[in-house]
Amino acid sequence: MMNVDLHLGRWTIGVIVCLLVASADVRQVSAAKFNRVVDIGQQAPVWKDLPGIDGKQHGLAEHKSAKLVVILFIRNNCPIAQAYEERVRAFVEKYTPQGVAVVAINVSTEQGEGLEQMQTRATERKFAFPYLRDESQKIGQAYGATNTPHVFVLDQQRRIAYMGAIDDNNKPKLVEQHFLVEAVTALLAGKPVDNPETLQRGCHIGYKEGR
Repeated sequence: MMNVDLHLGRWTIGVIVCLLVASADVRQVSAAKFNRVVDIGQQAPVWKDLPGIDGKQHGLAEHKSAKLVVILFIRNNCPIAQAYEERVRAFVEKYTPQGVAVVAINVSTEQGEGLEQMQTRATERKFAFPYLRDESQKIGQAYGATNTPHVFVLDQQRRIAYMGAIDDNNKPKLVEQHFLVEAVTALLAGKPVDNPETLQRGCHIGYKEGR
């Protein structure tokens, strides 16, 4: 009887230890304040073979020589994403020569968000960066993207170094904190990002699988 009790006691302790380890893993995965899927410092999800408005297939690997990669989840017909187009264009003009690659990805299933409409929008707004289409929505889900715009900055090892909003106000004249610019400036200088995660704002991304 004593052996049985001892065995059960060891079994119980083992179960408790396993549960504590599992709980620690869950806390580690969900440590981000505003993202349920990825966290700062995590290796960024990789994508490949996404069609772009240039008629070619694109992947993260093509930017292997870039110092940083900025990923923007945007869409054509979101008024908030539209409000940021000029700021994104100015960002690209300033930071591309410094070794920063900018990639925009559209995962929206709404009308007017197909590749042909993306091409039209990019031409009208003079996008000078790859604009990719992912109808499967897998890359948006992999990054935990919830809004347009939602931005992610990848460091030279392609770890997530910043994620969230571009800045703190949809209206350019009212912006006080330039989150994306501050993050990129710090990383290019070899410094840590002071504010690595902010709350993303914009049009909600509707996922077919209900994320």
